[in-house]
Amino acid sequence: MNLFSVRLKKLRIEQDCTARELADYLGLTLRAYQYYENGGRYPNFAGLLLLADYFQVSLDYLVGRSDCPEIVQPHQGEEET
Repeated sequence: MNLFSVRLKKLRIEQDCTARELADYLGLTLRAYQYYENGGRYPNFAGLLLLADYFQVSLDYLVGRSDCPEIVQPHQGEEET
């Protein structure tokens, strides 16, 4: 299983949320959502953003590019790139 799938399921369980609730939130069938958790498919970019926002984690954390779930905000005075 890939890191995205592992983290998605872990976050869902930590939030005490059902797969059905997340499927509804994303506008998917339950089976389509289950493919995400089983590593059979991946959400599109909009779906990834929805999931990161729902769980309040960074997109990098969700997809396995970082081990830090916190969303890092730029310091005052610094511009976002």
